[in-house]
Amino acid sequence: MRNSRIKRRVYELLSKAATVHQENNDNDRKELHFVFFRKPTKFLPSEDGSTVGAMELEKTLLKDDGATGKQVAVGTGEFEELKCGIVLKSIGYKSLPIEGLSFDKYRGVVPNLRGRVLSSESETATVEPGLYVVGWLKRGPTGIVATNLHCAEETVDSILEDDRKGLFTDPSGPKRQGRRGLLEILEQKNARYVPFDGWEKIDTKEKADGELKNKPREKITRWNELLEAAREG
Repeated sequence: MRNSRIKRRVYELLSKAATVHQENNDNDRKELHFVFFRKPTKFLPSEDGSTVGAMELEKTLLKDDGATGKQVAVGTGEFEELKCGIVLKSIGYKSLPIEGLSFDKYRGVVPNLRGRVLSSESETATVEPGLYVVGWLKRGPTGIVATNLHCAEETVDSILEDDRKGLFTDPSGPKRQGRRGLLEILEQKNARYVPFDGWEKIDTKEKADGELKNKPREKITRWNELLEAAREG
């Protein structure tokens, strides 16, 4: 149901944009075209080699992934070229494997079942108790903000369901220490962590810096600058 709302919202936005363009037909207006079922494979140089001249695209189609029932785009082996003078990359991140966990190198994800980490990519894979995944490490670099919301809710639902089943209760295990136990572990490892009040300082500085540039915020991207902002005041 939640996923259907997300798709409906995206459809409404695209339909509205198309309608506005039809009502304001202006030959001087620049147009944005969405071309679906294409996967960029390489950039091709211009004739003089000074800039990009075209992009090679592989046509794709949707197929069942064979594991979760979800459809994924796969290459068809058919290619085409799209002439261009500039390329803007909106996705530049691919998740990295975590030692001790199974990892799908092609998709850049940890195999999972609704957020529950699986022991492998095979059909006989088992759930790794107490391990969960969310975000791009769960589904790959796809989607919008609303997609992240649904993705997180699905994983949280799995955690709550497992808790109701008593999967986190081990009478013979150590007593849970909660937040205090986590802080003790961080201190034992001499970890440099930022507490919540430090994050609030970072948030305040980013908003203040953004206001100077007429922006909602100016993101701090360097680790040492983040730590410095967290310590201010």
